[in-house]
Amino acid sequence: MPQDITTDTLDDLVTRSGGDPGTLSGKIARELMHTALKLLDDQADEGEMKLISRSLKELRYALKVFRPYRDVPKISVFGSARTPPQHPHYKAAEQFSRLMAQAGWMVITGAGDGIMRAGHGGAGPEKSFGVAIRLPFETNANEFILGDPKLVIFRYFFTRKLVFMWMSHAVALFPGGFGTHDEAFEALTLIQTGKAPLVPIVAVDAPGSNKTPAPASLVGEACFSTPGASTQTGDYWLQWKHYIETQMLAAGLISPDDMNLFMVTDDPRKAVDEVLNFYRNYHSQRFVYDKLVLRLRRPLTDKQLDALNDEFVSLIKEGRMQQGGPLEQESGEYPNLPRLHFEHTRRDYGRLRLLINRINQFDQKNA
Repeated sequence: MPQDITTDTLDDLVTRSGGDPGTLSGKIARELMHTALKLLDDQADEGEMKLISRSLKELRYALKVFRPYRDVPKISVFGSARTPPQHPHYKAAEQFSRLMAQAGWMVITGAGDGIMRAGHGGAGPEKSFGVAIRLPFETNANEFILGDPKLVIFRYFFTRKLVFMWMSHAVALFPGGFGTHDEAFEALTLIQTGKAPLVPIVAVDAPGSNKTPAPASLVGEACFSTPGASTQTGDYWLQWKHYIETQMLAAGLISPDDMNLFMVTDDPRKAVDEVLNFYRNYHSQRFVYDKLVLRLRRPLTDKQLDALNDEFVSLIKEGRMQQGGPLEQESGEYPNLPRLHFEHTRRDYGRLRLLINRINQFDQKNA
């Protein structure tokens, strides 16, 4: 960085922009400017500069659009842009999104046709967000979100995917192509590795398709090699789950507890219940160093706390789970909510999902 550009110079720019250089936000703004100037010092080429600049602009604008709705729960709905309105998958996505909107949630989709249109049509424009991508063959958003201020158009897939996960309190998967699988495994990978908070992931088949076993000819690899096979039987995600069980789980490439990170169903109402029940008592989470803080809507009894310590001891690095108020480092976040906190092993997030399930089951018994 040029010698005449000092910390005081950057702090002055923060102040002129209405910020306080003494606060954490002010210091981070100074770091952002410092990083941008270091690109010049690094002799970054124009392509590198454009990538970083445009991605930062996209994220800033997306956060600005979402910020007024930060306290409203949101679910990302993924699926094929090619699904026609008369298809059972389209109708299932439309019903699911309508039920989520009625429960007070907002629906985020890629803003295109097919399942994305079904999600916005079911939720209605007021309850919809559009997170679109510029593609040469998909240039327009669907009519439910076109022209809406809650529509954000991205140049880059990676910034778009980041916003999808960052803004979502749940994920719903409907049958789709490469993009849908990319988004499904992105969500699972981030949650499995602890890079994103636990959220419910529901994979929804056409209604009624999971009640009878699929024909033997469509089990396993055949499902993926026969064009239209999943569409004909309607058991798209059931076959996907079968693949995960027989190829990943059986080979030890994932752990048995990882299967707790998603649910497959052919009933949109059950998918809605899965999402809503996840937040029955559980509210949110964050880490304070190695300490995992689970925020709850209602406190647990001493007996319930003891039961959790016994059943989920494998998640505890040292000590025990304790209950209390906000930690000092939480800086006033949800100050009225009780907390469950403990030194976490930073692994086995599928089992952590079971812990959250148990907390919600306790609350259901007390209802």
